[in-house]
Amino acid sequence: MANDKVSIHGAWASRWVFILAATGSAVGLGNIWKFPYMTGMYGGGAFVVMYLFCIALVGLPIMLAETLIGRRGRQSSVNTMRSLALEAGASKHWSIAALMGMIAALLVLSFYSVVAGWALDYILSMGRGDFAGIDAAGAGAAFGSLTDDPWRLTLWHSLFMLLTAVVIGKGVVAGLERSLRVMMPLLFVLLLVLLGYSFTTGHFQEGFNFLFHFDPSKVQDGILAAMGHAFFTLSVGVGAIMVYGAYMPKKASIGATVLAVGLLDTLVALTAGMALFPIVFAAGLEPGGGPGLMFVTLPIAFGNVAFGQVMGLIFFVLVAVAAWSSSISMLEPAVAYFVEKTGRSRAKVTAVLALLCWLVGMGTVLSFNLWAQAKFFVFAEDGFHLLQWGAEGGKTFFDSIDYLTSRILLPLGGLAFALFAGWMLGREAVRDELAMRSPHLFKLTLWLMRVVAPVGVLIVFIAELIK
Repeated sequence: MANDKVSIHGAWASRWVFILAATGSAVGLGNIWKFPYMTGMYGGGAFVVMYLFCIALVGLPIMLAETLIGRRGRQSSVNTMRSLALEAGASKHWSIAALMGMIAALLVLSFYSVVAGWALDYILSMGRGDFAGIDAAGAGAAFGSLTDDPWRLTLWHSLFMLLTAVVIGKGVVAGLERSLRVMMPLLFVLLLVLLGYSFTTGHFQEGFNFLFHFDPSKVQDGILAAMGHAFFTLSVGVGAIMVYGAYMPKKASIGATVLAVGLLDTLVALTAGMALFPIVFAAGLEPGGGPGLMFVTLPIAFGNVAFGQVMGLIFFVLVAVAAWSSSISMLEPAVAYFVEKTGRSRAKVTAVLALLCWLVGMGTVLSFNLWAQAKFFVFAEDGFHLLQWGAEGGKTFFDSIDYLTSRILLPLGGLAFALFAGWMLGREAVRDELAMRSPHLFKLTLWLMRVVAPVGVLIVFIAELIK
């Protein structure tokens, strides 16, 4: 049965705008920051191969599931899951998965905004030339100075949250579509400039070999990390792609569109690695620098190579743009839902939700300084403590929110979306949305959504919980 529903929030002008939007949601700190440092930690090419394999078998099927659910329902993620479940004769409680995803997106945005604020601060520092000739001790001290200052962190956190809210408040066409038409081309141009510069360092071949040299002995070390990153990098599991799918034109091919998003997202991650590793090698630094790669290792590299300050400035602008394009997708599911639920204007709903995220984000700001000794979920000799000051072990506020979202809510959301699309929605509804000409390709796609992707998510979920 054909689906002729229309979203009250508006629609993308074409499938290419959806590709820009979904790619913008997927491309963020995970591509520019996390992928390069994880590649360094897990042996280069072996990690890349496993990552690409997991993107195809786990990430893309779940993105496909979210997109077709969204376009089928044409509402916010919560209302879409509820209405489609009732249409299929299933329990309306499937909408709880979308509700969890929506809450997870807001929680992720609360700390994502703080980390993105670090990039804004580094744009200013690079522009002033603060990292010229800097060494490891100086770079570490510069980062420590930033995270130790709650007022400075609050300023950048507030500015980034305001930038996110302004785009969302203007609506799908005037806000999201117009901003993404500028942001995404700018992101690609900045990335290509950095890649071009890496050719001039004299270490491009070394960086390329590191990224693509395949060492079979390293596969076992990085397979779980690759599977987890493949899942999270596509921004699935929170309902953002589902909401973007609700604005997608009916005539657009979901399969081809999602494949294009996956290819672009992967291309950005690989290009970031090819752009950054030669610069790191040129400065004589270690590529497996871990999470500190972006805010400690790279500033040293940019501060000690020719034209590094200019390239460093371009890099942190790139990081900020990538983070901005992702952050708007995190706020959109909740805004769409509360506009539908309350009937209030989009601007008012956005203002309230952005303020809420800002307040929760202040917990992350303080986790690095004034609340650094506040530890949650502490298992001590005298029993379990939800909160204990100065305890050994436990998690900071930031670590707690990160753990809850990345290791529990997002995997459960992605699992639920794949199972709902594959088993609950109905074979004919899925066939109608995918409109695949080849019956064999349709069967393969359905099998990936129903079996392979859920099993992959469960493996990551269980492995992360028992660490």
